[in-house]
Amino acid sequence: MISAPASMKPRSPPHQSPRRQELAPVAQSLRALNSLASGVVVIAALYVGRGVLIPITLAVLLSFIVAPLVGLLRRFRMGQLPSVTVAVLFALSTLSAVGVLIGAQVAQLAGDLPQYQWTIERKIDVIQENTLGRADTLLAMTSNALKRFTPPPGDLHRKDSPVSADGGAPLPVEVHEPTPSSVELAQRYLSPVVSPLETAGIVLVVAIFILLERERLRDRMIRLFGLGDLHRTSTAISEAAARLSRYFAMQLAINAGVGAVVAIGLAVIGMPGSLLFGVVTALLRFVPYVGAWIAALMAVVMATAVSPGWWMALATAGLFAVTEGVSSQLIEPLLYGRGNGLSPLAVIVAAIFWSWLWGPVGLVLSTPLMLCAVTLGRHVERLEFLDVLFGDRPGLTPAENLYQRLLANDPVEALQQANVLLKTCSLAAYYDDVVLAGLRIAHADVRRGVVPAAQLRLVRSATHTIIAALVGAGDVTTTESNNEPLQPRPVLCIGGRGKLDDLLVAIAVQLLNKHGFEASQANHERFAAGRFDEARLASRPMICVISFDAGEFPPYLRNLLQRLSEARVSRGVILGMTAEDEPASRDSSVALPGREIPVVASFQQLLPACARAAQMWAQARRQERGDAGHARAGTEA
Repeated sequence: MISAPASMKPRSPPHQSPRRQELAPVAQSLRALNSLASGVVVIAALYVGRGVLIPITLAVLLSFIVAPLVGLLRRFRMGQLPSVTVAVLFALSTLSAVGVLIGAQVAQLAGDLPQYQWTIERKIDVIQENTLGRADTLLAMTSNALKRFTPPPGDLHRKDSPVSADGGAPLPVEVHEPTPSSVELAQRYLSPVVSPLETAGIVLVVAIFILLERERLRDRMIRLFGLGDLHRTSTAISEAAARLSRYFAMQLAINAGVGAVVAIGLAVIGMPGSLLFGVVTALLRFVPYVGAWIAALMAVVMATAVSPGWWMALATAGLFAVTEGVSSQLIEPLLYGRGNGLSPLAVIVAAIFWSWLWGPVGLVLSTPLMLCAVTLGRHVERLEFLDVLFGDRPGLTPAENLYQRLLANDPVEALQQANVLLKTCSLAAYYDDVVLAGLRIAHADVRRGVVPAAQLRLVRSATHTIIAALVGAGDVTTTESNNEPLQPRPVLCIGGRGKLDDLLVAIAVQLLNKHGFEASQANHERFAAGRFDEARLASRPMICVISFDAGEFPPYLRNLLQRLSEARVSRGVILGMTAEDEPASRDSSVALPGREIPVVASFQQLLPACARAAQMWAQARRQERGDAGHARAGTEA
């Protein structure tokens, strides 16, 4: 009897990635309705409570911005309260200085606006003459031409023309408003200022308390939402804080640099208010995508009003185009590295959603809020769809993407993916990590009976196309250490009964031939009971039995290995591939009477196993030749 190790006992069909326990259709429907209702309630609460939630959100984000400065001050042995006070005062002073600067620049430009009125009117007249004026002239010429061919209309008298009842002139009517009191004047002019100041005060106070209670608030959040899974909750909070702090730090640095370049460039061009437009550009760049171009439009309009010609406007537009292009295409990818965790679609959707929900403040806060949502989606099962839809990670793994392309019978896109991956990995690694993993998913689906026969034929055909196209792909070729010519090392690859086993055999033959072997393939039917092809075995003393059934070790595979083990012509037998996701250890084997057959779970394990078997076969051949030489020498003696 053949005894299989524990690792070779039958197991349930594997999958590429762990799948959650499937619910009944009724339970799935109720869960979907519950999630939809919860989402509607959350959105309604965000809209109704925006007056309270906006200051709190601004305070939380401000605390993330100031937190690195607080941590830096704490490293200099300052207490928590002094560190928070100094950091908040520094942030408040910076914002106040920016506000005063903007106010002074706006006042100066407002005082100089009458000087630009003549320039603006002259350019408008020139534009009208070159556009509307020519159009009016053309229309007048056309009208005169038509009048020559049209008879003059007769005098038409309308009897019902309006006539004053009494024939007298209308009485003039004047509306006089009462003189407002001092209280009404104060309310009229101070109310637009009081509301922003009130919001700023609330934000400042809440931010100070958040900074003072940061550690305690973190512990309370963990206790409230994640005490049952402390590791996942801690990871989510730490990742969200790190992403937000990194985003704000990088964005603030980039925006400040772009604003400085714009201010210097406008000053060189000679446009007044260059410092104002530099600050406005830095602030508007927090609005995703459109903020910088809004600032550019404002600067171009101002340059058009200042200069009698068009050179200053064109130079301003060129300055913004070059600055924004360099910052968005070179500097930001370099500083952000792999990205901030959001896809470009997520930034657009977040801007639309939060601007609809909270107005202009929501537009500024859209990217940070979406960052938090995507981070939660990576750690909370119910919110995983946020990470899938709006995260920057691929929706499918390379193996899953390959299997999806195989099901769609689209080997062209699969080959494009292969060419990209082969730039950073070997051919054997690509076959293991992508093709073998994808075929394992297909094998599991075939076992479950969800792949129709027609679709299975498409999968097989597309896979054969990919394997044939990768014949010319380069891979590391095994050479002898003494630089001697590589001796022929014949290998016979026998496939199992599985519907995908011949694909594994084709890949194994291709890789073995690239690594200095003389590999060929055969079907298991040629070695079934009563049809044992010993002549084929004699020419290929090294045998590889390759099948997804290796993990379960069915009777037909057991009998085949038994017959191969009993055949005197075979020197080495190797079994692969298991249908498990986890690679088998190098010492996995199947115990047969008088022989241990090694088991491999990947092509990268198959190649060295065949090399070891070939080395043993070569040593046996040298020993046989030596024994035969000694025998001949003894006979001659």
